[in-house]
Amino acid sequence: MQFENTLSFARQLDATDPLKNFRNKFIIPEVNSRQQVYFLGNSLGLQPKSVNDYIQRIMQDWANLGVESFFHAPEPWLNYHDHLIRPLSKIVGALPHEVVVMNQLTVNLHLMLVSFYRPSAKRYKIICEAKAFPSDQYTFETHVKHHRLDPAHAIIEVNPRKGEHTLRTEDILSVIQQHSGSAALVLLSGINYYTGQLFDMGAITKAAQSAGVVVGFDLAHAAGNVDLQLHEWGVDFACWCSYKYLNSGPGAIGGVFIHEKNHDKDLPRFAGWWGYDKATRFKMEKGFTAMPGAEGWQLSTPALFLYAAHRASLEIFEEAGWTNIRAKQKVLTDYLWFLLEEVNTTSSKKIIEFITPQHFAERGCQVSMLMLERGKEIYEGLMKQGIIVDWREPNVIRLAPVPLYNSFEEVWRFADVLKQLIA
Repeated sequence: MQFENTLSFARQLDATDPLKNFRNKFIIPEVNSRQQVYFLGNSLGLQPKSVNDYIQRIMQDWANLGVESFFHAPEPWLNYHDHLIRPLSKIVGALPHEVVVMNQLTVNLHLMLVSFYRPSAKRYKIICEAKAFPSDQYTFETHVKHHRLDPAHAIIEVNPRKGEHTLRTEDILSVIQQHSGSAALVLLSGINYYTGQLFDMGAITKAAQSAGVVVGFDLAHAAGNVDLQLHEWGVDFACWCSYKYLNSGPGAIGGVFIHEKNHDKDLPRFAGWWGYDKATRFKMEKGFTAMPGAEGWQLSTPALFLYAAHRASLEIFEEAGWTNIRAKQKVLTDYLWFLLEEVNTTSSKKIIEFITPQHFAERGCQVSMLMLERGKEIYEGLMKQGIIVDWREPNVIRLAPVPLYNSFEEVWRFADVLKQLIA
């Protein structure tokens, strides 16, 4: 498409956008009755208007039936999970029985490491990206220490080359090959939270498993953002949160993928009663018998209010269609990059360095701008103009136009304000 840097062109794109009406399904933040430009779906997605209705249904069940709602509500709570896993499995490229909705992201990472990080005298290393999100770093550190190993030797971080901000796939594969005899686990982000780089998860999985290494991914910034084929790639496990691109609210319930090839293995796990065989769960017998599939990793009675909020968002994804969402995302973010490049090339001197790969196959919605000067001033100027973006120390502005609720006019407005602030 031949883009133009004009407001009329942006409005033309909005007018012909097949998903333009989905913006009306979300509550857009306002200040003084003026809608803000919300570009922080990479941090916390906006609230679907339907969330309140779904939560009120649970409230009404509770009021009318109390605990009997698990069995006799119009939509029995005992089976509420079934409303979530089918739309979610499409988003992450999994079979429904490979997906479970439970806990939060870091809790799930810890549970997965119980099952999949089984260090031995020979294989004990965890390979991860340098500057992974802190929760991931702390998870690795504490599990390694739990096994009485030294994190300095057991955790192998893959770093960008000198003078570069992102990782090259060949460097990741080289590190896996270098430690092929001593690595127990490869666990990277699907998308790095800081740079917005999308990793080649298929290639990484193939290389690691060829070396006999278990593979997992933290998909916090990937689920609901980019195409995932977890089953096809053969990934052993993955975890994600649902409060970013999946729009399910602050502290929303998390999700886990466990490939079906691992379901019947005698893997160690921490167990709880909600993971017990569903048909006999309420007999309350001793001796843990897991539900088949990923649901057997559940622990506690689920948080129905979090289920309800998650369902509201997932049904919007279902209605919009994942293929349509990704098609708009490509045009929306391509237009953003077109405008940003023009901002950078027309300014008197370069003050922005983009640390997110520009090629669509290597990114999702997020763009991370390394500010070479006046970064905090420009960030604060954007916020004062009603453009909500993110500041990451020491000098990075992050933004992420989301196809379900952001418009082309908002992208144009952001670039226009940015250009004025630079000037």
